[in-house]
Amino acid sequence: MEKLKQRVGEIFFPDDPLHKFKNQTLPKKLLLGLQFLVPVFEWGPQYNLKLLRSDVVSGLTIASLAIPQGISYAKLAKLPPIIGLYSSFVPPMIYALLGSSRHLAVGPVSIASLVMGSMLTQEVSATEDPTLYLKLAFTATFFAGLFQASLGLLRLGATLVGFTAGAAVVVSLQQLKGLLGIVTFTTKMEIVPVISSVFHSRDEWSGPTIMMGVLFLMILLSTRHISMKNPKLFWVSAAAPLTSVIAATLASFMFSSKLHGVKIIGHLPKGLNPPSMDMLLFSSSHLAVAIKTGIVTGILSLTEGIAVGTTFASLANYPVDGNKEMMAIGAMNMVGSCTSCYVTTGSFSRSAVNYNAGAKTAVSNTVMAAAVLVTLLFLMPLFHYTPEVILAAIIITAVIGLIDYRAAGRLWKVDKLDFAACLCSFVGVVFVSVPVGLSVAVGVSMFKVLLHVTRPNAVVLGNLPGTQIYQSVQRYGEAERVASFLIVAVESPIYFANSTYIKERIMRCIREEEELIEANKETAGLKYVVVDMTAVSAIDTSGIELLCELRKTLEGRSLQLVLANPGGTVMEKLHLSKSLQLFGSNGLFISVGEAVAHISSLSKAHREVI
Repeated sequence: MEKLKQRVGEIFFPDDPLHKFKNQTLPKKLLLGLQFLVPVFEWGPQYNLKLLRSDVVSGLTIASLAIPQGISYAKLAKLPPIIGLYSSFVPPMIYALLGSSRHLAVGPVSIASLVMGSMLTQEVSATEDPTLYLKLAFTATFFAGLFQASLGLLRLGATLVGFTAGAAVVVSLQQLKGLLGIVTFTTKMEIVPVISSVFHSRDEWSGPTIMMGVLFLMILLSTRHISMKNPKLFWVSAAAPLTSVIAATLASFMFSSKLHGVKIIGHLPKGLNPPSMDMLLFSSSHLAVAIKTGIVTGILSLTEGIAVGTTFASLANYPVDGNKEMMAIGAMNMVGSCTSCYVTTGSFSRSAVNYNAGAKTAVSNTVMAAAVLVTLLFLMPLFHYTPEVILAAIIITAVIGLIDYRAAGRLWKVDKLDFAACLCSFVGVVFVSVPVGLSVAVGVSMFKVLLHVTRPNAVVLGNLPGTQIYQSVQRYGEAERVASFLIVAVESPIYFANSTYIKERIMRCIREEEELIEANKETAGLKYVVVDMTAVSAIDTSGIELLCELRKTLEGRSLQLVLANPGGTVMEKLHLSKSLQLFGSNGLFISVGEAVAHISSLSKAHREVI
């Protein structure tokens, strides 16, 4: 029972999060517990004015990016623009208390916004019933936070590269409505209906809107390029969105009579986030879609947040606690759902600006929230004349960075299956729908996991001349086959899901080896099959039965099965099952080299006696 307890602890808590509590007094344990749950109590006592100065500068810098992005991403989620600002106020303050990353800048993000808008509009129209749509958005946000705080992280791996690239294309195409000034536009997300809608609405294209959109899009893309080429000029791209909003708003206000067809945001209410707890729908007929949307957006935002936090933590050489991040992101979304916010997480673009601006702690999120607070209380009327086209330009500029050509190229070079998964999810998002694309991403990821689990590698080994080292004869051209021996390395645990495949794979290797011996007319026939179990970290009863059946099958063909270097866990299972005695002293060795040397010497001695 003690071994089982230890094993379960190693599986679910590999970092042993409670090790700090060992041999501590009760007051110390309480303090450590408080610091674990609320990290600000851990680094807060060491906080000083020097750190504050850096955090204020970085916080104000990311606020200049967060305000226009918040308004833009809310429209992407089919929500009122003010909801984007609300979501840039409360969640960052929650994260500053609970998060473990110093550089993660929290707020709305494009992918989660797109997915929420896409999934909810399948159930309710944001234009026909905006109140119900808003309630579903808040409810989905609550379930996203609940899911994030209580469950682990689903790793989508290579498929996420394709999904985000596809989502970036879909998001950009959706912005053609604002960029061209189109009024009547398709509600579908797929590329074919969108392009068709664009050309069928040519009569609605607005010249002033197109000119303004292209101008500011070129400015934003140019500033992004400058900052990428010279990271020290990060502030250029950081300030560009807000500067563009101010310039476009001034132009719209001053030349409103001449800018016919340029749609503006209109009235935005002043004031703090109104409470929205009473808007959460827990007994509605739409509850299922809210839960589904919450889980999907929760997975995406959690994946993005932890990935971004880990990236900048590695650059600054400090640890990020995945458990704390899940709790922090989950908590800020649950609290956010009760304060008129929708799904938020760590944004890569804002976090990069935060890092380059010299942020030292999560206080930069609090400073950003304070800047948003001032905007909500006093500056909202200034956004009345902001053209919608500038929001489209900001979104396009932001999502272009999600198309990672280099990552796709690496996938092609390293793992063709990963690249195929990436391509499938990209095509699914662009040509079918975002939910289907995400389903493809998850499905392909699960398929890959099952494929690796049920179809593990089993490679033939050969000896590197002059050494006791054995390596794959396919990877190492100099590796030589050993006469009378077939050496097969199994590169995975052996259990019920793959035991039959492993047996079939070994039998195939035996057949191919015998055919090779016959083709080369070698005098020494195959006598020994050595299974290198170095990479076999675990085995179950099905795996043990496989070894016993394989030994019996090979005996019937006058071949001896030899096990080389089984690990401690495997040895323990073989001993408990009383299978060790079946192999005997000449059927079990600590290495392939020892097995070949010992059996060869016995065979030589036997021939000399004869």
